This record gives sequence, structure tokens and C-alpha cells, in this order.
Amino acid sequence: MDFFFGKQPTVKEQQRQNDRELRKAARDLERDKAALEREEKKLENEIKKCAKDGDNEGCKILAKQLVQMRKQKARIYNANSKISSVQIQNKAMGANIAIAGAMGTTAKTMDSMNKVMNPQQIARDMEAFRHANAKMEMTDDMIAETLDDIMDESGDEEETEGIVNKVLDEIGIEISGKMAGAPSVSRNKLGESSKDADKDLMDQLAKLRS
Repeated sequence: MDFFFGKQPTVKEQQRQNDRELRKAARDLERDKAALEREEKKLENEIKKCAKDGDNEGCKILAKQLVQMRKQKARIYNANSKISSVQIQNKAMGANIAIAGAMGTTAKTMDSMNKVMNPQQIARDMEAFRHANAKMEMTDDMIAETLDDIMDESGDEEETEGIVNKVLDEIGIEISGKMAGAPSVSRNKLGESSKDADKDLMDQLAKLRS
């Protein structure tokens, strides 16, 4: 209808129209072929009848008609084959058009993305981020070092020792076995403590303070 109003159909619309016309042509040929096959059966029966009646001349005439009919049927087979080939080509053309359209859309999208993304600006932003991150790390290190210095200067040695002892008490369960086996004045006489046990205990305490 668009064609009658002067509007040019799109390639996709034309492809669908071509496919409809090809299917219609194939159906028409199928009907013609079926009609020829029915006539072919009739001729074969008539030829058999003439042969039975001894009508040789009639057999020859009917046989020539049968040959022509079979040739026509072969033409229909050939035409159907060509129509099928054109239908396949038409569908392939439609698929190629769809692929071309998709590629065109993709190209436009990529072009738009390239316009939006400025590589130089992205590189500048990444460099600025790198400098800012390095500066932040340096500042954090300086603050940490300053706080450590302040804590070391203002800290009391006895308070520090108390904190260490508290931590040792909290984790003392790990060395409870060693502590239980260590000699004490309440359980042993002075001078009878084991040097090996003392050394072992001192090693454990040294590891905890390190």
C-alpha cells in the first residue's frame, strides 16, 4: 500500500514482499504439478485400455501426450528447485541486511563512546589520582611517625612496662604450662631452682616482648 501512495518500501519490507511472492509461486506450481500427475494417471490408464483393445495408433498418440506431460512436470520440478534457491538467497539477504544494520548501529555507538571519552583527560585524571594517592600516603606516614614520637616522649617507662605485663597476663594461657613448671620460693628452697627452667622461661618472655 505504501508503494501506491508514493512511499518507497524499506529493504526489509521489500525482502518480506519477495518472500511472500516466492511462496505463492511455489504453491501455484505445486497445484499445477498435482494436476499434471492426475492427468498422467488418466493417460496411462487410457494407453493400457488402447493396448488391450489392440488400438496401436491410439497408443502412440496417447504415449506422445504422456511424454509431453512428463516433460512439463520435469519443468515444474526444475522451476520449484529454482524458486527454493531464490527463497534461500532472499532469506540470506535479509540476514545479511540485519547483520549490516547491527554493525552500523555498533559503529555509531562506538563513535559516540569515543566522542564522550577523552583519552587525554582520562590520562590526566589518572595521573592526578596517582599523585594525590602518593601524597595521602606520605601524609599518613608523617602523622603516624609524629604520633609515635609524641607517645614515646610523653610515655612513662613504668606505664609501658605495666602495659606489657598486662598483655603478657592476657596471653599467659599460652605459657601457663611453662609457668606451672617453673620453680618458686614457696615450693623450693633458695639455691635449688633449675637453671634450665629459668632459661626456658626467660626465652618465652623475650619472644613475647619482641
